[in-house]
Amino acid sequence: MQSRLAALAAVALLSTGTAYAQQGAKKNAAPPAPAAQPSPAPAQPQAEGAPAQPGWIARCTSASRDAPLECAIEQNAVLTKTGQTIVLINIRIAPDTRTPVALLQLPLGLNLPVGAKLQVDEGKTVDLQIQTCENRGCYASTPIAPDLLASLKSGKQLKVSFQNMAKETIAIPMPLNDFAAAYDKIK
Repeated sequence: MQSRLAALAAVALLSTGTAYAQQGAKKNAAPPAPAAQPSPAPAQPQAEGAPAQPGWIARCTSASRDAPLECAIEQNAVLTKTGQTIVLINIRIAPDTRTPVALLQLPLGLNLPVGAKLQVDEGKTVDLQIQTCENRGCYASTPIAPDLLASLKSGKQLKVSFQNMAKETIAIPMPLNDFAAAYDKIK
């Protein structure tokens, strides 16, 4: 387990560019639901095993035919070699408050007291407390403040960082180029 985490950390730290993939993300994605799908970005060359992201995808689901639609956007970074999800970010509009809420799924084997951090481009970091872990990963959730939402809409890259058990910081870059268009579909 620890050697897998070390390999994961090494791959994440060696990955310098953001790459897009048109496959891999579907392996760990939620079951298909009626959704507005943006056209996938063209595939770019990337290091073997490097995290890949398909871009922000809008999804809408309903508990039943009579229930209202609940929409969210999400993006995930997966290892292209194994299809393992490294980071999944899901942003939905809370029906009661109409404010956006982010849910992050992170890998197992984290230094839990440190939590996770979000940073858009070179802006201020937002600290997240990891709330729970289960067999698919660890989870953190936070309301998205208006200033962070504005940064996400206008920024180029979101960096999600956390520490592994060896206290090495792992930063996963996630492109924001199609965030604003995807978010407009769900607001």
